[in-house]
Amino acid sequence: MFPEFEVIPAVDVKDGETVQLVQGEPGTESRYGDPVEVAQRWVDAGAKTLHLVDLDGAFVGERANAPALEAVVDAVGDDVAVQVGGGIRSVADATWLLEYGVDRVILGTAAVENPDVVEEISAEHPGSVVVSLDAKDGEVVVSGWTEATGLDPAEAAARYEDLGAGAILFTDVDVEGQLEGVNRDAVAAVADAVDIPVIASGGVATLYDIEELRDAGAAAVVVGTALYEGRFTLQEAMAV
Repeated sequence: MFPEFEVIPAVDVKDGETVQLVQGEPGTESRYGDPVEVAQRWVDAGAKTLHLVDLDGAFVGERANAPALEAVVDAVGDDVAVQVGGGIRSVADATWLLEYGVDRVILGTAAVENPDVVEEISAEHPGSVVVSLDAKDGEVVVSGWTEATGLDPAEAAARYEDLGAGAILFTDVDVEGQLEGVNRDAVAAVADAVDIPVIASGGVATLYDIEELRDAGAAAVVVGTALYEGRFTLQEAMAV
C-alpha cells in the first residue's frame, strides 16, 4: 500500500466546504474553499494519495457530503489514490464507494460497533479497509470523537488486523489541529502492535514532526492544518 513513507494531504469537508477543526470540535473550523479546487491543488503539488473525510457524516452517521466527495473523486480520476471516511456505516456504503472509484474506505464507528463489517468488506475487496482508531486520553473514541469506548488503540489495531484490515489510521485527538506537535509514543505503540501499515494523524506542526512519526514506525502521515496554514509546503514534507 505504501512502498515508501508518504505524506497525505487531508481534505476534510463540512457543509460542502474544505475545513480544519481543532480537536474535532464543531465551531472551531477554519474554512479553505471548494474541495475539488483544494484537492486538485494538492495533486498538482505532487500528492500520491488524498485523505477525504465527510465531517458532517462522522457526526450524524450518514454520508452528508457525498456529492462533494464524489466530485473530488471524479476530478482527480486515476492520478492519485483516494481514501474516504466519515459516515460510512455499512457494507453497502463501503461497497458503493469502492465501486465508484475510491481506493480505500475508512471505517471508524462502524468497525467498533460491528467488527465483522471489516471482515466482510475485506473478503470482497482485500486491502481496501482502513480502520480508523481515534484516541482521546489514551482510549478509542467514536461518533465524531464524542463517545469513549474503553478500547486500547494498540490492542484494537491488532484485532482489526486479524479481521483483514489493510491499514490502521491512528489519530491522536488530544493534539489534532493544534499545531503543537505529535505524540510519537502513542503512534509507536500502535505501529509495534501490527504488521499492516499505520497511517498517523494529528498534531503535525513542523517537518520534524513528520520525521518523528516516520521514525516511530508510521508508513504514512496525514497532514491538514500545517499545510493549509503554510507551515511548510507539500514538496518540503514529501522530501522528508
